[in-house]
Amino acid sequence: MFLPSLSNIAREFEAEYWIVNLSIAGYLGISAVLQIVMGPLSDRWGRRPILLAGMAIFAVASVGCLVAPNIGIFLVCRMLQSAVIAGMALSRAVIRDMAPPQEAARMMGYVAMVMALAPMLGPVVGGVIDQAFGWRVTFLVFALLGVVVFVMAWVDLGETHTQRSETFLKQFQTYPALFGSGLFWGHVACQSCSVGAFYVFLAGAPLVGEVTFGLTPTQVGIGMGAITGGFVVGNFFTGRYALRYSLGTMMVVGRLITVIGVGVGLFLMLLGIMHPVVLFGSVVFIGVGNGLTLPASNSGAMSVRPDLAGSASGLSGAAVVAAGALLTFATGAVLTEATGAFVLMAILMAVSILGLISAMYVRAVEPTHE
Repeated sequence: MFLPSLSNIAREFEAEYWIVNLSIAGYLGISAVLQIVMGPLSDRWGRRPILLAGMAIFAVASVGCLVAPNIGIFLVCRMLQSAVIAGMALSRAVIRDMAPPQEAARMMGYVAMVMALAPMLGPVVGGVIDQAFGWRVTFLVFALLGVVVFVMAWVDLGETHTQRSETFLKQFQTYPALFGSGLFWGHVACQSCSVGAFYVFLAGAPLVGEVTFGLTPTQVGIGMGAITGGFVVGNFFTGRYALRYSLGTMMVVGRLITVIGVGVGLFLMLLGIMHPVVLFGSVVFIGVGNGLTLPASNSGAMSVRPDLAGSASGLSGAAVVAAGALLTFATGAVLTEATGAFVLMAILMAVSILGLISAMYVRAVEPTHE
């Protein structure tokens, strides 16, 4: 929501743009660390108290951003806002606590359909708020939303994790069963490649769209929404079919759709058909594939050791963020104006194939684990 306001924030605080950009990079980094911490905490003390604490910190930190007198205090409060990652990491664990693996995947698919609205509508809403009232009001909206979710969780979210360990020592003694599981890391690799393709596209689409195809920023933004639209479709199919097929099968089908879609786009470009529809049309299949893959893989990772679902959710989430950051950096480093389209599609193809290999591994190991 506040991305359209970065320039205005830099201007008001008289700060360099790269310093203000730390409000994104630093936020992501701390979010990754917090997921690793919050997962074990919720396995020890329950989902409810950790989630409530995260939402309370987020609401207070949002007020801090609202009234921040300088860039330093603003960035500190922005980093504290990352406590809201509890909502994503622990909500997955709550669902897994409540339902068996395939039912949990179905539920996560429907939840993800709603979650996909955030990247589609957030920048638009934030831009309107900034233009009408100024960027600080965006953080007032954040604070109010944080309070609303806190109250909803307080009133309606009962504790779902009942088999808690007595001490951290006993909990850590069970971790080798999770960390030493090839099945768990197969799920993590598949998630990292699936979300990584999304990050690669976000990193390269502006350059390719504007330089190669001559699109305006608005047109690029509309095209970038294609992958989110595909994600909604994929999650809808997950909700419909997750109970009929195994988690590994859903993952392989999702990865195959992605590889085929990206492969067709790369093939058309090699034939000399350079058109925005080729780029943005092929990435729709990344979204569809992710919508089929991620709910199943998230549920599967937490099903390796259901008693450590929070830890599994946090660790896998942190790994995905780290992989996304690495792929984003790598994509920006190798893309050039001359070869942007081909290089972008080649990277997407490579990441998609790695995701398919990971999904096939999970599908092969899945029956022996059961």
